Order: sequence, then C-alpha cells, then structure tokens
Amino acid sequence: MSSKSDASDSAAQSSSDAPEAAEWAQNLNQASQQMFRTVMEKHTEMLSSSSMDPFNIGSAYYDAMMSLWRNPAAAIDAQKQYFADSLKLWQYTTSRLMGAPDGDESQDPVIEPQKGDNRWRDEDWSQNIVFDYIKQSYLLSARCIEDTIEGVEDLPDNDQKRLSFFTKQFIDAMAPTNYPTTNPEVVRATLENRGENLVSGLQNFVRDMEEGDGQLRIAMTDPDAFKLGENVATTPGKVVFQNQMFQLLQYSPSTDEVLKRPLLIVPPWINKFYILDLQEKNSMIKWLVDQGHTVFVVSWFNPTEETEQDIEFENYMLDGIYAAMDAVEKATGESDLNIVGYCIGGTLLASTLAHMAEKEDDRVKSATFFTALIDFSDAGDLSVFIDDAQISQLEESMGESGYLNGKSMSSAFNMLRSNDLIWSFYINNYLLGKDPTVFDLLYWNSDSTNMPAKMHSFYLRNMYLENNLCVPGGVTLDDVAIDVSKIEVPSYFISAKEDHIAPWKSTYDGAKLLGGKVRFVLGGSGHIAGIVNPPVKNKYGYWVGPQKLPENAEDWFEKTKQHEGSWWGDWHNWLTKQDSEKVSARQPGDGKLKAIEDAPGTYVTKRI
Repeated sequence: MSSKSDASDSAAQSSSDAPEAAEWAQNLNQASQQMFRTVMEKHTEMLSSSSMDPFNIGSAYYDAMMSLWRNPAAAIDAQKQYFADSLKLWQYTTSRLMGAPDGDESQDPVIEPQKGDNRWRDEDWSQNIVFDYIKQSYLLSARCIEDTIEGVEDLPDNDQKRLSFFTKQFIDAMAPTNYPTTNPEVVRATLENRGENLVSGLQNFVRDMEEGDGQLRIAMTDPDAFKLGENVATTPGKVVFQNQMFQLLQYSPSTDEVLKRPLLIVPPWINKFYILDLQEKNSMIKWLVDQGHTVFVVSWFNPTEETEQDIEFENYMLDGIYAAMDAVEKATGESDLNIVGYCIGGTLLASTLAHMAEKEDDRVKSATFFTALIDFSDAGDLSVFIDDAQISQLEESMGESGYLNGKSMSSAFNMLRSNDLIWSFYINNYLLGKDPTVFDLLYWNSDSTNMPAKMHSFYLRNMYLENNLCVPGGVTLDDVAIDVSKIEVPSYFISAKEDHIAPWKSTYDGAKLLGGKVRFVLGGSGHIAGIVNPPVKNKYGYWVGPQKLPENAEDWFEKTKQHEGSWWGDWHNWLTKQDSEKVSARQPGDGKLKAIEDAPGTYVTKRI
C-alpha cells in the first residue's frame, strides 16, 4: 500500500513538474536562438570591418615561440615543475578521498590562490574535494604558462609586457569559475532554480549585446538607479560659463568666508568629472567647499561625429584651461588661482604651465597633480595597447567618425582588471542570472566618453609612444615649443601606491622634471580610490618624504614617514600655506558671469 502511494505521489509530482520543465525548455530555446542570431549578425559585421589582430599580438607570440624553440630551458623547467606538482596534487586528492586526519601534512594544498583573488571565495572550492582539485589543477596550469612566458628571452620590453598581459587575459578567461559546470555556486543555483538562472542569464546576455551594438557591454550596475543631480553629483552649484569644449561649474559656498584664491579643477576627459562628486559622504568637491575653497570644475564635452570639429590636443589647452582661467577671473575678480589636474588633465596642466612660462603668464600660483604622468617612459599597464602598429590601426578606425568610441576605451581599461571588472559580472549576470548591484562608482565607470580623433592620436604618439613631453621643445602647442623644466610654480603631486595606470614611480620621475618646489605625496590604493579617499573613512594612509626630492623614487620612499587616513588634509594645509587670506563667500552668478543652469549642467548628462 505504501509503495503504491509513493508511486502515485511521484507520478503526480512528475505530472506537476512537466509543464514547468516544458516552459523552462521553451524559454531556454527561445533565449538561445535570440542570443545566437544577435551574436552572429553583429559578429559578421565586425569581422567585415576590423582586423583579426587588433592588439598586434600575433607577431609577439610568434617571436616568443621562436625564442623558446632556440632556448627551451625555461619551458622545460616550467613543465618539469608542473608535472611534479600535478603528482603531488593527485597524492593530496587521494589522501583526502581516503579520509586523512586533520593535521596530516598530506592535507596541505599544493597551491593556494594569491591574496585578494576573490574568484575562489565560495567555501566549496576548498571543502569539496572535486572542486578543490579543479581549482588547484587550474592554478598549477596557469603558473606553468606564466613561468614559460616569463622565461622567454630576446624580446623587446614592450613585447614582453604585451605577451604577459594577453597571456594572462587568456588564463583568466579559462578559469573554471567562468563555466557553469565547474563553478560550485552556479551548479547550486542551477539545481535550486531548475535552470531559470541560465535562462535569465541568456536574456541578460542578449540585452548587453544589443546595448553594445554588437560588442558585449556587460552591465555593471543598474543604469536607472542613479540620476545626475539627484543621487550623484549633488553638491549645489551653477554653470557659469560654457563653450564648445566644456561647461564651468562654480559651487555654492558653505562657509561665511572663503580663501581669496579660487581653486580650478581640470579632470580627465577620458571619463566624467563627477568621480569627485559621487555622493556627499565621498565627495571631494563638497569637502573642499566645506574647507572654505571657492571651487570651479571643468565639465568636458562628449564629442560626437557632429560636434568633433577637428578638436586637437592644444584646443583642450586654449579653449579649455585658458578659457576656464579667464572665466574664473571674471566670476571672482581674482587673477591669481590654484589649479588641479587629474590624470590626463594633469598632463594637460603640465603642458599648459610650460606654455604659460613661455608666454610669461603667471596667474597660476600653485599646481596640484592627481596621479598624473609627465614622464611616460614607464607608462604602466596601458602601454600594452601602445605601439606604432596599434596606434596606426586605431587612427584608421577613428578616421570615419572623427572620434574614438568611449566604449572601446572603457573595454581597454576593464581588461586591466579583468577578473574584477569583466569576469565577476559575467558570472553574476549570465551564469547566475542576477541583476547587477546598485553602486555609484560602477555607474560612473560605465558612463563612457568619446575621444576626438586628432587629439587622441597626438596624445598617444607624443606622450605614450615617443615621450616627447620630457624633451625640451619636444612638444609644440599653439606654435610654441614647450619645456616643462621652466615650470616654476609650487607643485603638489599626489600619486597612488597601487596605481597601474599612472605608476607612482613614473609620476615621481615627472615631478622631478619641473623647475619649481615640489611636494610629493604617496597615497594608498589605486588610481581612483587613492584619490577619492575622504577623511571620514580613515583608510589607506599616505607617505610624505623629504622636501628635496632624491634622484630616484626608491630612495625617496626609504626616507618617508607614513601617516594614517586621507591625504586631503595635508593637501589643504599645503594650499593654505601658499596663501591663507580670506574674503567674504562668493555666490555663483554674483560676479561678471551669470548663472546659466544648475550644477552638474547638461554636458555631463550626455551618455553614449
């Protein structure tokens, strides 16, 4: 009687599951077909209009293979180590299967993930014997490949860097975390949800392919979760000037008195200014206003085919910084000012200050450089995308539209941290079928900007490829051959210890090129978090060394003293030492420039 009841219940359950299974299969089939059509249509278009080797890596791999053929010792050593460790892994796994007691040396893993590698945070990667074996097998294979590549001889330094970088991209792509049957978190989700996570994931994939117009543009956050001026970029202010290049924002004071010298911030045009004004708790702009600065910020235009108009690098100086300084003077009545350049904005600032030195223009009384390169001899991880062949190909692709699509630039930056900025979202969105998290920093990171073709070509060739800014007269702007050693303005350099875009030792070398007094400060973390590090969080710390900079960065660091918390206070103190005179607070629109619209303005709202 019991068996009949069980069989009946089982049959009933199967009957009730059947419609769900049929619906799941239908959804999966439809999503798969849609994904296949989207991918094939767009991929065919891309293949017909682009190179099969956009990063010019094929020749480097060929040269590497020839080098290994001539000198196979490195490859042999790496494989010998791999086979020995693989044997140890078999012994380790067998021991675990046999139930070896805790504390037994045979229970120690053969290889562990590097510190900070979050791909393996799920406990099954260690506790489940099968997944632990998969993980360690992958890590051993990855190490073997990397050791082989590092052992290649006779390659130019940049080819070696590109070889290592793109090999790592391949290794990261092959990680078992990225595949549904070898990721324990995905396996659990698929069983628990009867595959609905994969159906949702396929739909998310199709959506992102369509959003990227044929290129996979993985959604990092909900684009509708933030609105500029409402929950990001909320510091009160007004647009007080605009031209074809930028809008100038002046922020409303929060103190009765302000420092006499206004502060002008020149952000990079590779991305948007509101990284410095995400939300009140981490807004540098709001903090500066609260310290009594009259803050002006440049909000660059986002070029399109209709608005590009042959914009060159020097236009960012003449119609950018120079125009902004003129506007600040009209708005405040002050000709003297302090100025900040962030990243490429700092490179532009150095170029402009050198131009001003030739013109005997002394309006800038102090200059601050946020993670800014002047010496590009070691230009960080981005150098893997820079050689004559790649730049020529990029120039050809920019020729039709007149600009570089910001999505391409964003993809290149994301590749520098592929596990964090590509594969983690791939797993979350497509394998787990989840919606992306709501995060202001990722919203900003996804808000790409285009690059004018002529400007970008000039920048890549003169700075990254030829390092001409270091050479007196090596760069000519507005018919003036400039020399950064003639910059006598007191300067504050803040760099970040873990910055892979503007390596701090390179920014140090650039700081030493200037002719005036330089205060060099090293913050913790990277290119963004090292700068956007509000004092209330008391994170990362910073290092201050001797005022007279030693010849090389290592000697400087040995003589530094580490301080807790944010460097912002140190910078504010340095600024006030340049001039501490105060005047009554200035309201935007009260000077000769009237308010045009509320901050953050309309230029910043243009998305691509």
